[in-house]
Amino acid sequence: MNPSSVAESRQHKYFSNLMKPLRGVFVTTSVLCLAFAAPVMAQQPQVPISMRTITVSGRGTESIPTTLTLVRLGVEVQGKTAAEVQQEAARRSSAVVALLKTRNVERLETTGITLNPVYSYTDNTQRLTGYSATNIVSFRIATERIGNLLDEAVKAGATRIDSVSFIATDSAIAQAQQQALREATQDAQQQANAVLNVLNLSPSEVVSIQINNAGTTPPPPIPLARQAAVADSVETTPVVGGEQQVEATVTLQIRY
Repeated sequence: MNPSSVAESRQHKYFSNLMKPLRGVFVTTSVLCLAFAAPVMAQQPQVPISMRTITVSGRGTESIPTTLTLVRLGVEVQGKTAAEVQQEAARRSSAVVALLKTRNVERLETTGITLNPVYSYTDNTQRLTGYSATNIVSFRIATERIGNLLDEAVKAGATRIDSVSFIATDSAIAQAQQQALREATQDAQQQANAVLNVLNLSPSEVVSIQINNAGTTPPPPIPLARQAAVADSVETTPVVGGEQQVEATVTLQIRY
């Protein structure tokens, strides 16, 4: 055997003897790592299960009688000069307002005062012919009394009745809103129960409540074109009220 082979053999034996104790260390270390890794993995938190909910919207509607009438009426005067028509409009309006106050109407207020020039057009030429003034007031009164009052207002000087609207009292609207909310809530619960029963599921608890609407829908105003000539009529103007809708919507999110 040549000298180089002898040297290589001695080196191999040296490194083999050196690695024997280290192999035991490596094995032991691996075992220790596995031993410590297992409990660490067991202590990691579990992923939470998503909350199961159903969201439903219920609707409630109440109809209540309109026992009040909201009226817009006033005077309209035309004349040659602005001062003339303004003074006449003020005189007639004062008489009408005085009458309304004696009849104890509610929420009497002025809603419009206008003074406008009046023009005529001939051969594409504009010419000032006079002025027009209007004074408008609004008020509300029991519907059963409005017919006579309209006739009296025309006799006092009113020349126009713009519109009437039928509304319910504030107390009646408040009570109807509470009832509509109850109906909407019950409707939402019944919808949720119907769906969950089909799926063999049971409701657990309500996790959120949202009131989307609890308002009123008054009937639209009725426009009237009533002129002063009606003052000579002996018949009382018939006025018949109607119903007002009060609606509410409730959205529930229910856990199951």
